[in-house]
Amino acid sequence: MIVLFTDFGLAGPYVGQLHAVLAQQAPGVPVIDLFHDVPVHDIRAGAYLLPAYARGFPPGTVFVCVVDPGVGGTRRPLMLHADQRWYVGPDNGLLQMVVHRARESETQEILWRPDSLSASFHGRDLFAPVAAMLVRGQQPESAKATMSPSEPDWPDDLPEIVYFDRFGNALTGLRASMLKPGARVQVGEHILAKSTTFESMPRGHAFWYENSNGLVELAINQGRAADVLQLTVGARFAVLE
Repeated sequence: MIVLFTDFGLAGPYVGQLHAVLAQQAPGVPVIDLFHDVPVHDIRAGAYLLPAYARGFPPGTVFVCVVDPGVGGTRRPLMLHADQRWYVGPDNGLLQMVVHRARESETQEILWRPDSLSASFHGRDLFAPVAAMLVRGQQPESAKATMSPSEPDWPDDLPEIVYFDRFGNALTGLRASMLKPGARVQVGEHILAKSTTFESMPRGHAFWYENSNGLVELAINQGRAADVLQLTVGARFAVLE
């Protein structure tokens, strides 16, 4: 299968154009819309979301990863083979955490180019066709490469808000497995204890929990943590142990 991970949003033509290319070049292959609302241009947020949400997909899955404000510039196009999955996207840090979390990985610069390549839509013209080749078992022209480090170098776990879901829950770049039992999270003046389920907390009560993809998530039972805790993407928090 092919999985799409972008900041394109669902309004407008961009996601549809990706699907059109994949339907022509990889007919019959399932295409999954995983994220199209990664915070716009936020490479770092995408970098922490990607490995957490990719881990549930089977070997052989190909991810088209596009959070690419430098499209058409000097950044290189990459394909990364990590833990039996392929990731196709820009060399701008978006794939960095996949490499950090992988047991084994190999990065290659994509040398293949289509007959027509726009300066502003490599997702459609380059990354989607390469993903179609890979899922068909073909190898586009490429060369082994070392991924460019992000600047500044990002930590393995990030105590920041990286995404809000439609319920107002705040996803973070921190894996819950990194916290000690009994750890609490401080956001401004709010101190949040851990809960396993929503219903174990009173309605309107704020807490943190390990979400279904292993990340620390801040939530309010039947409320919007984003609004009540006055959170924004990039807001930092402290872990109290």
